[in-house]
Amino acid sequence: MPGSPDGDGLDPEQRAAVTAPRGPVCVLAGAGTGKTRTITRRIAHLVGQGHVAAGQVLAVTFTARAAGELRTRLRALDAPGVQARTFHAAALRQLRYFWPQVIGGQPWPLLDQKLRLVGQAAARAKAGTDTDALRDLAAEIEWAKSTLVAPVDYAAEAARRRRDTPGPAEQVAAVYAGYEELKNTAQVLDFDDLLLHTAVSLEEHAGVAEEFRSRYRCFVVDEYQDVTPLQQRLLDAWLGERDDLTVVGDANQTIYTFAGASPRFLLDFPRRFPGAAVVRLQRDYRSTPQIVTCANTLIGAARNRPAGSRLQLIGQLPPGPDPDFSEHDDETAEAAAVAGRILTLINDGTEPCEIAVLFRINAQSEAYEQALSDAGVPHQVRGGDKFFSRPEVRRAMVALRAAAPEQRPGTDLVEVTRAVLTARAGLSDEPPRGATLRAQWESLLALVGVAEELAALEPQADLGRLCAELETRADSAQAPVVQGVTLASLHAAKGLEWDAVFLVGLAEGTLPIGYAGDDEQAIEEERRLLYVGITRARRVLSLSWALARANGRGSKRRRSRFLHGLIPDSHPASRVAGERRPGAARPRCRVCGTPLFGSAATKLLRCDDCPSDVDLELLDRLKQWRAGEAKSQDVPAFVVLTDATLTAIAEQRPSDPSALVGIPGIGAAKLDRYGDEILTLLSES
Repeated sequence: MPGSPDGDGLDPEQRAAVTAPRGPVCVLAGAGTGKTRTITRRIAHLVGQGHVAAGQVLAVTFTARAAGELRTRLRALDAPGVQARTFHAAALRQLRYFWPQVIGGQPWPLLDQKLRLVGQAAARAKAGTDTDALRDLAAEIEWAKSTLVAPVDYAAEAARRRRDTPGPAEQVAAVYAGYEELKNTAQVLDFDDLLLHTAVSLEEHAGVAEEFRSRYRCFVVDEYQDVTPLQQRLLDAWLGERDDLTVVGDANQTIYTFAGASPRFLLDFPRRFPGAAVVRLQRDYRSTPQIVTCANTLIGAARNRPAGSRLQLIGQLPPGPDPDFSEHDDETAEAAAVAGRILTLINDGTEPCEIAVLFRINAQSEAYEQALSDAGVPHQVRGGDKFFSRPEVRRAMVALRAAAPEQRPGTDLVEVTRAVLTARAGLSDEPPRGATLRAQWESLLALVGVAEELAALEPQADLGRLCAELETRADSAQAPVVQGVTLASLHAAKGLEWDAVFLVGLAEGTLPIGYAGDDEQAIEEERRLLYVGITRARRVLSLSWALARANGRGSKRRRSRFLHGLIPDSHPASRVAGERRPGAARPRCRVCGTPLFGSAATKLLRCDDCPSDVDLELLDRLKQWRAGEAKSQDVPAFVVLTDATLTAIAEQRPSDPSALVGIPGIGAAKLDRYGDEILTLLSES
């Protein structure tokens, strides 16, 4: 590992985590700090020192790909017997084993089409049954189950947590209850049932718990900041009264709270286990100091950060280029500029597979797919077709299996693999012309890459062993690296890294996403999402945004509020788009007089840190008035006026229409509709 001071490849903090005694260990690991290296070395250390047998360790993480990577690394560390699985894969295996003695008969199969049963339940409850509505309902049911909210409690919990429900809460509860009834009648399970039924089996059947706990004695949980209450319940059932648990996570990378995840289990770990060893990994071996500084600045501006999340990354690599910021007239121009820069990087020697374009929502992908195709740049969309499901990959695996019995002893695995794929699957020495054929060629070349990896680990491996490795990777969705630029959403990029990363579409309404509204928790999760994106980059980082969606639509967008403070004042992009004309004075704080940045500060006409002089009683009356307007119009309250606009009114107390319309958020239409009522409220206060 670059920058590691000693020959074992571990820095002092990593070594402290690896060699900590058996028992509760909490590793707070920042991005790029060698988290996976640390936990695999810890497992190998425990096994190698005889503290636990390899088969008694259960390591769980959140994706099949990550679990596959753990198994690969543990095999290289002489700990191949460790069970490394996702929560759901581990629960499925355990539930199938214990089903006969807990329930009896054959295990119920997994439900493969949830929307069909959700649709039937929605029809009974007279809820919407179009595809989008059903997906929203299915997602809400998944959230409820992952947070241990039963149908009977859903409406009350939704109100308490101020959920943005996909319909009236009582109706959603009816759909939820109907779905569970239909599922049980059909004797099928969904993925959340795997966790719940396994936990209940251990909680309520002493024999099952005793047999399981005699098998598994040591537990490791990766990405612990993303566990849900349901996953924590299963983990508690696995543990029983024991405490041989190592957890690893980073609260700054919590990006799944919308699905029920909570960092509180990570942050509260030292309180739950008072004697726990707590290790903080902050040395960043992934990114240049310039990128590390950008990430630290972004996350350092977060509001209400709990103590356990205040990791300050310390860059360990040599300096690199400063992050690049660019503004474009529209999305097409932005995509073309990004494709041009990528082409330059490739021509300068950067491998396409070491470049990524990351965006907030998948719908943004199309413009970049087109721009890269126009530039002749190979690319792949992460989250699109599964690698091992591609026709050319399936045909290649059939060819390799057929050739395995024919391989002569002592022949080189990589050479034989390439020869088989050339003769039987169409692999050529040079890439073919055309995007489709080039993509197929890249897939076959990726299989040769797997053979190279396997031969390096196991010099005696043959085609039969390669086929077994490919089957294992297919089962765990551990796709090999394909030679193409990666296009992915920020969520899909979690856990990955590239030499060059382009973060695109960084405009208000996209990041933060529009439906986050004025919800501070939702806004801060969007900030963490951008933080994840920034910390994926090793050497080159580019951040860009467009002022309009399409050419000729007008410049109506503003760049993301998260970029304020990241862009140097001397940079041409330091001007906040839409907030002032070139050469015009930047708004200044009415308290301290310093220039203002960001829509919220501009709206309030004061810095975030300057004291507020808001009239709380007036603000409360304004909110009551807004609630009445929202109810009469049957719209959410923020559609009338946002909290920030109401706060600005209560602070600045405009006395006439010209002063009122000067507050951002009060345009001509809203002045005409609400002006008289607001000014009357102000005059009566």
